[in-house]
Amino acid sequence: MCGIVGYVGPRPSQDILLAGLARLEYRGYDSAGIAVIDEAGSLDMRKKAGKLAVLRDSLADAAMPDGSTGIGHTRWATHGGPTDLNAHPHLSDNDKLAVIHNGIIENFAALRAELEADGVTFRSETDTEVAAALLGREYRASEDLESAFRNVVNRLEGAFTLLAMHEDQPGLVVGARRNSPLVIGLGEGENFLGSDVAAFVEHTRNALAIGQDQIVAITPSEVTVTDFDGNPVEAQPFEVSWDAAAAEKGGWPSFMAKEVAEQPDAVANTIRGRIADGEVVIPELDGLDALFTGIRRIIITACGTASYAALVGKYAVEQWARVPVDVELAHEFRYRDPVIGDDTLVVSISQSGETMDTLMAVKYARERGARTLSVCNTQGATIPRESDAVVYTHAGPEVAVASTKAFSAQITALLLLGLHMGRVRGVLPDSASDVVAELQELPGHVAHVLAEETEHVTQLAGWMADTRSVLFLGRHVGYPIALEGALKLKEISYIHAEGFAAGELKHGPIALIEPGQPVFVLVPSPRHSALIHSKVVSNIQEIRARGARVIVIAEEGDAAVLPYADEVIRIPLASPMLEPLLAVVPLQIFAMALATAKGLDVDRPRNLAKSVTVE
Repeated sequence: MCGIVGYVGPRPSQDILLAGLARLEYRGYDSAGIAVIDEAGSLDMRKKAGKLAVLRDSLADAAMPDGSTGIGHTRWATHGGPTDLNAHPHLSDNDKLAVIHNGIIENFAALRAELEADGVTFRSETDTEVAAALLGREYRASEDLESAFRNVVNRLEGAFTLLAMHEDQPGLVVGARRNSPLVIGLGEGENFLGSDVAAFVEHTRNALAIGQDQIVAITPSEVTVTDFDGNPVEAQPFEVSWDAAAAEKGGWPSFMAKEVAEQPDAVANTIRGRIADGEVVIPELDGLDALFTGIRRIIITACGTASYAALVGKYAVEQWARVPVDVELAHEFRYRDPVIGDDTLVVSISQSGETMDTLMAVKYARERGARTLSVCNTQGATIPRESDAVVYTHAGPEVAVASTKAFSAQITALLLLGLHMGRVRGVLPDSASDVVAELQELPGHVAHVLAEETEHVTQLAGWMADTRSVLFLGRHVGYPIALEGALKLKEISYIHAEGFAAGELKHGPIALIEPGQPVFVLVPSPRHSALIHSKVVSNIQEIRARGARVIVIAEEGDAAVLPYADEVIRIPLASPMLEPLLAVVPLQIFAMALATAKGLDVDRPRNLAKSVTVE
């Protein structure tokens, strides 16, 4: 949540700030603002509740002086509603100092009381203005922004990224991070700060990652990074692997439509370079063989869509690596005092690498001696840097809030991890060689589903635009996909949807079935398990007998479902562990098409944000 941009350099900063904030809109926000130190050395600020377009209109109606030093922000309301006064930046020191903030300052109430006792009057309800007022007081004492900033951040508790600038020191922006993302963009004669590389990727792909409890100061010619005590720190450089065009719609009606269509490439890019001589070898995990042979237990922790990828990964890793796997929701993990130790591997999954619940779970695991591995899509993110190892998914930027291609890439990475670990442990079944070969054909199969079923599923969604509730049933690896199908529909169409394990149907959920109730059923291949297939077909008969409208997703050639299905969506033949990557695609298309039919913005569903950086 919240987008942050900082700039120092020779160019007018307003355009850079506004363009950077536009590329961060996917994070979710309800107000926006910028502050600039103009050519006369004065600090000017403009902020508005609402979308970025409201701020742009305000600037068009009454221009603000421009300058070459500036900070910009999009806010997701926490302390105080989405109003002009609560929007960022916040000012202090007679409006000569500007501060923007992502996260939550947990001890703001005590600090506010201290400042009010000192005669400070506040203009907003935010915790951020407390930090601004505190920084103003420290600056007046020291007349040095960096030292004042260091004194302030050491007093703050919680999760925060802070940026600040002062009109007495033009050409300088300082920032700090604790449990919240911040990256540096390195230009020629200019430098950038952002909560995401998208903030500056149009201008540079050279970046530095800032670690936990670190402070950065940027000028046009210099970048310095220290810890909160002022000790120099060497920041980790990396190159952004995509350019600004990758984060544009490129003619698609929505980012979600573009990202659904990009799934063959996302899967292919995740596989690329990780299969050699018919075996899965993940170069990033070189040297960890002793870890993989010594562990007795794996915990995969994630939230939301990523947790459903984790459930698919559980099946794959247990089958191929023969290690027991538990899947834990990250926001529950550290609060239940789990039994973990040095024989436990905790695998975290996060598209952004900044998901606060997941980050806290990783830190908790490390504190208790567990080894940690992350599956992540974002270079330079916090979770990979807090983990012992990382497997990047290479899905490219995912802008739409509802995750699609990142989900497919996460499953792909977990399949690769299971095959890699099974090889290292020497327990891979003979059938694994066929799966490895099939993995290389998988992007083409995903493309086939997109080409053959998009029109059919879109038409189906159009017929169901007035539907109030949809149920999803799956078994084995189909169960997590049923959960994901329901979540996608809830996220972007705002209708009731539930995913169930098909075997649970007669243990309660069948009470929901009434005439006309739409139910998607994911049918496993009869070639691999005739028993499971027959049980799912029996479930279909049960709900059909009670009047349900049954939409079946089944592999090509499965005729057994035809007598009982109202609609059949076909996917190519695949091994059981690969079926989820094919079956999920029609469910994504259905959710997107139904939401579109209802006139909703599929890229920005209400109340949601792309990157959840607070617990």
